[in-house]
Amino acid sequence: MEEQQEKTQGKKQDKKLWKIFWSTFYLSAFTFGGGYVIVSLMKKKFVDEYHWIEEEEMLDLVAIAQSAPGAIAVNGAIVIGYKLAGIAGILTAIAGTVIPPFLIISILSAGYQAFRSNQIISLMLEGMQAGVGAVIASVTYDMGAGIVKKKDALSYVLMVGGAFIASCIFEVNVVYVILICGIVGVLRALIEKKITKKGSEEK
Repeated sequence: MEEQQEKTQGKKQDKKLWKIFWSTFYLSAFTFGGGYVIVSLMKKKFVDEYHWIEEEEMLDLVAIAQSAPGAIAVNGAIVIGYKLAGIAGILTAIAGTVIPPFLIISILSAGYQAFRSNQIISLMLEGMQAGVGAVIASVTYDMGAGIVKKKDALSYVLMVGGAFIASCIFEVNVVYVILICGIVGVLRALIEKKITKKGSEEK
């Protein structure tokens, strides 16, 4: 009986890993415009379609991916893969994310000299840039809406004042913005923990 249960669980795990692989492979193959675009697609796939991750948790995972060094697409795949299937999920998600761009760039680099001055390809890329801008705007809206739903004043201040104004108007390096917001979040968590602990002791 136990052996049968283990086989069933093993099959479910394998099926889930295949889903993770093909999902990340598909998303990576059709993602143009950098990591922020794939974030939106991952949300639609893993939150809206598969319901494997909650929307708020997805925001946390994206924050972790953004804060870590390296490409956000790969970092996002790592944290989501780990959340869904542990170490096996990490390896599967990384493979699915890395293989498409590796193959595409290898093919393009071989014929780069032939098409780099091609007007049709140049116009096609310009059109894709416009589409990428719209997708990134959609990602920003979706992530910002998740913060707004919380109705938390400090989150508003960090998002509008600490991040948007600092980076867009004062041109503060994004690294510093992320670090400062992270420190504020840690301090806030420690204060809330201390208040909760104090309240429980008083009871």
